[in-house]
Amino acid sequence: MSQPLSLIFAGTPEFSVPALKALIASRHRVLAVYTQPDRKAGRGQQVTMSAVKQCALSNQLPVEQPPTLKDEAAVARLAQYSADLMIVVAYGLLLPKTVLETPRLGCVNIHASLLPRWRGAAPIQRAIQAGDKETGVTIMQMDVGLDTGPMLLERVIPIGPREFAGPDVLSGPRLERPSLHDRLSALGAKAIIEAIDEIAAGTATPRAQPQEGATYASKIRKEEALIDWTKSAVEIDRLVRAFNPWPVAETRWNGQQLRVWEASPRDIKTSAAPGTVIATNAEGIDVATGDGVLQLTCVQAAGRKAMPAADFLKSNRPEGAVLGA
Repeated sequence: MSQPLSLIFAGTPEFSVPALKALIASRHRVLAVYTQPDRKAGRGQQVTMSAVKQCALSNQLPVEQPPTLKDEAAVARLAQYSADLMIVVAYGLLLPKTVLETPRLGCVNIHASLLPRWRGAAPIQRAIQAGDKETGVTIMQMDVGLDTGPMLLERVIPIGPREFAGPDVLSGPRLERPSLHDRLSALGAKAIIEAIDEIAAGTATPRAQPQEGATYASKIRKEEALIDWTKSAVEIDRLVRAFNPWPVAETRWNGQQLRVWEASPRDIKTSAAPGTVIATNAEGIDVATGDGVLQLTCVQAAGRKAMPAADFLKSNRPEGAVLGA
């Protein structure tokens, strides 16, 4: 068996944690964990550690939190670890060429798409929004481009018809919320161990990304969450699932925000104007769209918590209203 590798791990959100845990449990050695600086979060604006930092500290690993990796001091600090390889998973900081060349074997990234499709910041959301039938993870050698490096390993999974971007943040009564985020996070954790073992054994075979089929998964903007009811029920459903749990699809009702956490297209036709609430029942709120009907099943009124539509209807009567007006 090949010699184990010494690793630096760089990641920040919950998506990165399964990979870090897998590396800690592997035969390889994690020397230190890099994550973004603590930031204020939540309504109370309390300073909060990243999910990766919490995991690292619970496993007694050194934590580095430089605000940038572009200065000489940060590069020199990284070099002191004399790592064989750096594993990067949703870190959130740009790695300049000097950093990419610091570990003996370079830097490897877990990317949540099948490259070259959906390079960039929001591959999970954009895949759902676009109606892709499948996605996966790509283990990639990093270069100075944006997710353009040679591929070491790919793993493919189908996207479920009711899958949302995730992770699940809702409390209270739970509806069915399969999370593509969680499945890809777990898939990436398994794939990175396979890739590192191949690197350690000298059997890894980097492949250049195809020239055709490249798309860019631009960062999600909050204003994108506003529902356009003239679009089809299928398109709006994809938007709802792609933007759960952030920024959450929304519309207007009685002059106030109404967030739509979950919805489902219905196989019925209507001649009502797009945005019109045509029916309400125990299952949800039926809204006319530009093509078909969308049933809202979990909503959140301004100043309230998210709740099943049946609970919302106990104190609200939206029948006949035109949402978004």
